[in-house]
Amino acid sequence: MTDDAGRAARDSRHRHLLADLAGLKPAVLAFSGGLDSSFLLHAASRAMGEGLTAVTLDTPYAPRAEIAEAAALARSLGVRHVVLAVAFPEALRDNPPERCYLCKKALFAKLLELAAGQGIAHVLDGANLDDLDDYRPGMRALVELGIISPLLAAGIGKADIRALSRQAGLPTWNKPSGACLLTRLPHGRRVTAEELERIDTAESWLRGLGFPAVRLRSHGDLARLEVPRDQAPAVLEADARHGIDARLKALGYRHVTLDLAGYRMGSLNEKPDAAAAPPPDGDA
Repeated sequence: MTDDAGRAARDSRHRHLLADLAGLKPAVLAFSGGLDSSFLLHAASRAMGEGLTAVTLDTPYAPRAEIAEAAALARSLGVRHVVLAVAFPEALRDNPPERCYLCKKALFAKLLELAAGQGIAHVLDGANLDDLDDYRPGMRALVELGIISPLLAAGIGKADIRALSRQAGLPTWNKPSGACLLTRLPHGRRVTAEELERIDTAESWLRGLGFPAVRLRSHGDLARLEVPRDQAPAVLEADARHGIDARLKALGYRHVTLDLAGYRMGSLNEKPDAAAAPPPDGDA
């Protein structure tokens, strides 16, 4: 497909999306502030106007920077935005393997309750075409609850989202994929507020050093850092200049390691003999 034909096909999918969204007004949109939901927010604000309410779920395992960035983007687009504080769901306390399913089920049930209280029939989320190619147990919960995924319905994937976001001037167009802080802990590990806070503090600091796609996988007193493999030398250089090892040890870790396999989506779900592969453009 030529570049012109590709753009024409993408524009056609975009028009399809806007038409679908206009037919769903009014709606509540689950808005995390990430790439996908930010693009959907922009499109829905164009199609729905005042018929749109964006809701960001403020859980104890949501990175603090994501909450602030979501609020700033909603404000810049003039969208009505609600930040809904949610207590830690007890079903997730031991970080079970079915974590994503249980989390989506609990959180989106709260969105449905909020929407029903305002007489709104539709709740939207940012799932897209690429999510069908990845292991996403949370998708099953969305289907069971009747959540609508307009990007998926319009056949829009990550490449489209990045291109259309850039075209729209959204600051999120090149934002790395994100995920909740529970993905930094092994399954079966008891989750504490203190550990979530130190992971969030460490990753926020590391992003400030120039590593936007960093993951700190926390194994008790060991911090395992994952960055794209081509950034590994820069981590060692940054340690020499800024004391990464010392900073993370000050947060309570005894050992700080750099994973030579690099960043892999969902690396804590891998089997011991799983071959390293370039990370897909998704959350984890």
